[in-house]
Amino acid sequence: MLIVGGGVNGAGIARDAVGRGLSVLLCEQDDLAAHTSSASTKLIHGGLRYLEQYEFRLVAKALAEREVILRLAPHITWPLLFVLPHESHLRPAWMIRLGLLLYDHLGAAHRTLADSKAVDLREHVSGAGLKSSYRRGFVYSDGWVQDARLVVLNAMDAERRGAKILVRTRCISAKVEDGRWVAVLEHSGGKREVVKARMLVNACGPWAGSFLGEVLGEQEHPNLRLVKGSHIVLPRLFEHDYAYLFQQPDRRIVFAIPYEADYTLIGTTDVDYEGDPAAVRIDDEEMRYLCEAVNRYFTQRIQPSDVVWSYSGVRPLLDEGGSASSVSRDYRIDLDTTSGAALLNVFGGKITTYRRLAEDAVDCLVEELELDRPAWTEDGDPLPGGDFADAERMLDTWSRRWPWLPASLAHRWLRHYGTCTETLLGEARCMQDLGAHFGGDLYRAEVDYLIRNEWARRAEDILWRRTKLGLRVDKPSIEKLERYMHDAVQSLGVADESKIQGAGA
Repeated sequence: MLIVGGGVNGAGIARDAVGRGLSVLLCEQDDLAAHTSSASTKLIHGGLRYLEQYEFRLVAKALAEREVILRLAPHITWPLLFVLPHESHLRPAWMIRLGLLLYDHLGAAHRTLADSKAVDLREHVSGAGLKSSYRRGFVYSDGWVQDARLVVLNAMDAERRGAKILVRTRCISAKVEDGRWVAVLEHSGGKREVVKARMLVNACGPWAGSFLGEVLGEQEHPNLRLVKGSHIVLPRLFEHDYAYLFQQPDRRIVFAIPYEADYTLIGTTDVDYEGDPAAVRIDDEEMRYLCEAVNRYFTQRIQPSDVVWSYSGVRPLLDEGGSASSVSRDYRIDLDTTSGAALLNVFGGKITTYRRLAEDAVDCLVEELELDRPAWTEDGDPLPGGDFADAERMLDTWSRRWPWLPASLAHRWLRHYGTCTETLLGEARCMQDLGAHFGGDLYRAEVDYLIRNEWARRAEDILWRRTKLGLRVDKPSIEKLERYMHDAVQSLGVADESKIQGAGA
């Protein structure tokens, strides 16, 4: 199987397929999770707003998957309580309460999180910082995930099981010869390789349509609607750990979420986009919209100059008309065997349902091959680093084992690497053993670990995807990191992505 696309869907399919005994090669033209899969609102949720669109099946499926992901990756996911301040002119209280009860009910078969409830914002801790006009609210549960890390951990597990993962490697052509796909891959240095596969998976996300047209030469393919979502990061707006869901006058919703300890994440915008998916950026109108959303609800007023970071992503959705925010987030999987070899196209989807999408995709392929390879990921082993039951107990164990390790750094490593922290630390016995300091709490030992084990090749891979330390390091530190990584990638022997060996080749 050759998988083109290293977002959450491609990585999930690679893990599922290799776990069923298939030979897998995945190639990604940039970094893993470089685009849509690192630009989400970081939520694993059923999608409360989709109830108004009568997408009950999608919500139920996503709520079931929310519980699976929380179990598979306890180090990079955690429960989050959301507060929905009530505005009677937008939706009556009874409608919201009924919707939340339905939300609880749809996830009841798998639910481990707290049920929803009404709260008095004049007394509840979440009322602090909100304008005094908001007196009534509703609290419900969902989950948070470090989205880019979810992608990387799926790729890591796929590789451990025998898959070959190639980053910064583009599939420039593919055609069927004698019942097999013959694909030409081009690596970042310009070298090209030819690989053969019985199955080709198009998991290119926003590029899924152009891959069919430009790389495979297909004249007709589904029309994807690109919807841009932008987010802004502000200095922390409130001290508690609750998040907010705000109902906008245009019936879109905006989240305000505690982010990286010292910040608040605000998003998203949901607007149609027609440009290059690789060049997506927040525009002035989106910035204004998100700032006005904050000012509508909080006593603390903000303006664009207060924004410390912003990011945007493009979600590829099946075009069914309607507003950008109302287009279905469900996915579609198409299997085409008319050319004599299997081509599986993945369209749409959301990060919460990635595992189910991957399972459905591989089910489809093993059925086509007439193989008896049952699904396994729902009840399978946790993702790398997730093999622990209690985070506090783990931190306590670490504090005795590595008393010299700062508590804040240990906590961050637990939330990023879980039990893989032991591999990261290696034989280190003191802070000096962690090597050069690159700003924030980033040391050479972590950088080397990410290069060796997580396909990090450039400073941005580490600062904005493997971690979010880009919020905490200055320009000289970034330049120092870039220089080190350039040399380290060469010396550690991982620069040449053209060494295609083993599975999939």
